[in-house]
Amino acid sequence: MSWTAEGQRSHRSRSRFRAASGAAAAAVLLVAGCSSGEEPGEAAGGVPVVEKGKLTTCTHLPYPPFQFEQNGKVVGFDVALVDLVATELKVEQKILDTPFENFKTGAFLNSGECDLAAAGMTITDERKKNVDFSVPYFDATQALLATKKSGVTSLADLKTKKLGAQAETTGESYARSQGLNPVAFESSDAVLNGLRTGQVDAVIIDYPVIQGWLKDKKNADEFVLGQNIETGEQYGFSVKKGNTALLAAIDRAITTAKADGTYKKLYEQWIGPLPQATP
Repeated sequence: MSWTAEGQRSHRSRSRFRAASGAAAAAVLLVAGCSSGEEPGEAAGGVPVVEKGKLTTCTHLPYPPFQFEQNGKVVGFDVALVDLVATELKVEQKILDTPFENFKTGAFLNSGECDLAAAGMTITDERKKNVDFSVPYFDATQALLATKKSGVTSLADLKTKKLGAQAETTGESYARSQGLNPVAFESSDAVLNGLRTGQVDAVIIDYPVIQGWLKDKKNADEFVLGQNIETGEQYGFSVKKGNTALLAAIDRAITTAKADGTYKKLYEQWIGPLPQATP
């Protein structure tokens, strides 16, 4: 998720722990306990982990197609990529659903509750002050989705309309930089619900999220895709500053997946056709 480095907000904390298998797009099940109370360990290659036999990932649910619940399991593009890292380290991925603000501060990484954060998160200079990022694994754009009856197709049409965005994301930040004052919603589900219930006329959010929404015929009948906004964003996974061993393992997994075709397969499974590289 394209979390911004702008102001803290108070959000409902959802601290449910889930355990995942090391296979790509593995099932993630609800489990009890507290990661910080578990015995720390060491993964293959001498990589330290906060819980023995696990690679604990901080995220924030839902954010399809990157991480979301499906048939009682947490799945998605980010989940599948991190599973590749877990497989290399000979451990299982375990997912911790955390509040928004921790992605700015790296709090759960610094406190030893998670090994890495994976949440469709844009790499920014501000965030680099608190965490270390992997190599980019996704090129992102923002897009506008509006109700058909609103007549909105671009940001210029919003002067007399209400815009929504997910709180503390780069979509919200971009809208504010354009002189707009979007209604902030806690999650991507809440953004869509705000549009559906008429709280707002249009929303700005990462384009892959809108792609996922429009696969639902009900949404496709009710809403229209508007302006696609190139912001030059790239997603990365983050680790605690100085955790070079884990960072190197993540970078290897991403680079190898792109070279051997695994990345393309997972991209098409969870997102859609992989865009052609620009010559």
